[in-house]
Amino acid sequence: MLVTARFRRVVQETAGGLPRQFWWLWVSTLVNKLGAFVVPFLAMYLTKDRGYSASYAGLVASLFGLGSAAAALLAGVLTDRIGRRPTLLGAQLGTALFTTVLGFTDGQVAIAVVAFLVGLFNNATRPPTSAVIADLVPPEDRVRAYSLNYWAVNIGFGLSAALAGLIATHGYLTLFLLDAFSTLVCALVIFVRIPETRPQVAPDQSAGSAEPRISLLSVFRDAPFMALVGLTLMLALVFQQGSTTLAVDMGAAGITSTEYGLVIGLNGLLIVVLQIPLTRWMQGRSRTGLLIASCLLTGWGFGLAAVAGSSAWLFALSVAVWTVGEILNTPVMMGLVAELAPAHGRGRYQGVFSLSWSLASFLGPAGGGLLLQHAGPVVLWTTCGAVGTATAAGYLVLARRTGAVGRRRPVATEVAAPAAEPEKAPAGA
Repeated sequence: MLVTARFRRVVQETAGGLPRQFWWLWVSTLVNKLGAFVVPFLAMYLTKDRGYSASYAGLVASLFGLGSAAAALLAGVLTDRIGRRPTLLGAQLGTALFTTVLGFTDGQVAIAVVAFLVGLFNNATRPPTSAVIADLVPPEDRVRAYSLNYWAVNIGFGLSAALAGLIATHGYLTLFLLDAFSTLVCALVIFVRIPETRPQVAPDQSAGSAEPRISLLSVFRDAPFMALVGLTLMLALVFQQGSTTLAVDMGAAGITSTEYGLVIGLNGLLIVVLQIPLTRWMQGRSRTGLLIASCLLTGWGFGLAAVAGSSAWLFALSVAVWTVGEILNTPVMMGLVAELAPAHGRGRYQGVFSLSWSLASFLGPAGGGLLLQHAGPVVLWTTCGAVGTATAAGYLVLARRTGAVGRRRPVATEVAAPAAEPEKAPAGA
């Protein structure tokens, strides 16, 4: 009885009290990521299946990132202007279409162009998804909500990466088609179950008390926020090696596609197992300290790959270390960004924040590919450790000089769109 009561309390503290619409968004995320086969295997597909060079694979991944960068700003503006729901639906439908096209595309130039379009639509889902969570969930529950949503991402990612390695042995086209199908199912769930959540200014507000209009220029002028974006870019450059140069290095070391799928799938598996308990452990702890620890674990987790050689086990250890850094970093940063953004500018703030990851997906693969090809894996992975250390120092300096990591923006008066009034779901729904 005591064990049952404790379990119920843990479930209630972890998942209770969140709006029902959040859980439908959670389900749609899980469905989508269960079929997210293409991006983790794109570099290996291009080098081992199509026979292209590591530098070309890095170029394609960079063009994917360039599309993501354009999407971050465009989707951020659209999220605030036309709404979260239509932006999200359009992004999902476009992703499904061009993922399918990519599976049938031949020729270096054509593959590069379609990869850009896949990146454009794929990343356009980030700003509206993050804004929906910020709209629906009260500030005190946002880190928990972002953590749960990230948990769904990695439940799907862990399973899909392991399955994709097995499916790839029978041909890569199936990966592209299944990825597109899961994205369409995700779009269907959003269309049926997720209402528009864009906040409206409260009707009793006078014109003088309304918040000033937020533009992209306003976001770029927010110096402490942009410093956070810059530090996120540095860390994201390191994370990008996990889906690009890591695959190429492991392939060159004789690691099979099945082994690679299991090793990279460990990232998602560990997040599934550790995300919730670590989120509970993080409550009440220094946000600055958590961010510093996440940077060091991430940088030197990747750094361990320098001594992995041809051992899948050592590559797995490297993945395990940087995964803990990822768990500590992601929900804290997402909650911080939602906290710093005014309600009527959440799309733009989330878009600019997402730009850091998009730029990293553009610069990281190209830079990592060049380092791997011309300097070797030891230099590449040691550089990752150094960048992680520099990012940790940057968070410390920012926290001491500006207090940006700990500051809170006053909450403006707002009301949700009528269709999106939160409905409480039972614990663990």
